[in-house]
Amino acid sequence: MPSESVTLQQAAEELGVHYMTAYRYVRHGQLTATKRDGIWQVERTDLDAFRSGSTPAARRGAGRAVEAPWADRMYARLVVGDANGAWGVVEGAMAAGATPQKIYTEVVSPALVTIGERWAAGELDISVEHRATGIVQRLIGRLGPQFVRRGRSRGTVVVGAPRGETHSLVVSMVADLLRAAGWDVSDLGADTPAASFLAAVTEVDPVAVVVSVTNVDNLPAARELCAQLGPALSGQSLLVGGHAVDSAEVAASIGDVRWVPDVDSLVGELAVVAASSRTA
Repeated sequence: MPSESVTLQQAAEELGVHYMTAYRYVRHGQLTATKRDGIWQVERTDLDAFRSGSTPAARRGAGRAVEAPWADRMYARLVVGDANGAWGVVEGAMAAGATPQKIYTEVVSPALVTIGERWAAGELDISVEHRATGIVQRLIGRLGPQFVRRGRSRGTVVVGAPRGETHSLVVSMVADLLRAAGWDVSDLGADTPAASFLAAVTEVDPVAVVVSVTNVDNLPAARELCAQLGPALSGQSLLVGGHAVDSAEVAASIGDVRWVPDVDSLVGELAVVAASSRTA
């Protein structure tokens, strides 16, 4: 009866490829492996699945990147703390045609959501989530420059999360995605007091303010923040979204705000706001 796992070297031999080729499969998230005592180990079931083609290598060509399970591959690298492998997944997805925007919305974000849900269910230790957060912070740092768009700015947007909301990755990714759409962004980060939002509004005179809320426990803080921001916004719009704001009803309970359920909605709403401000 075959063993439950094999070393990566043994996996390479069974696949008939060089060790570094097998390692590249791991780095790109195509073959699941875990490092144990300094040695890469591959579960027999994962090796068989790879060999049978049920976890296919990424297909080349723009527009076909979604055919590979990139989010699952990213999750597999993040949950074991493999920073190099996580970047390898990014490289593999982009080589297959994924844009930096798709890396955020269809690869990194779903992987983080899965980790968060498994932690909430008691299936993962908080250390795993924190380690994954650190890895994603580094990924964002490396990808950030690719979101800068040349040309005339569409205006400035203030982005941040209310007091008590510690999920800064969401804010960072939203800021980058808005930059790619042609906006200048004043990124206030997470756990930001209302006074800082108000100071930013006074300083940069934004087209809009975007408030991100990930944890439902922070909805009261979001309501308080928006209540203070409302009177200070003369014509600018207040947009609210995030995992905790999962319906128009929740958004309405926060105050006189525009609900943006996803990034595409956010970009669309900002375009409407910008057009309204030009004709006002």
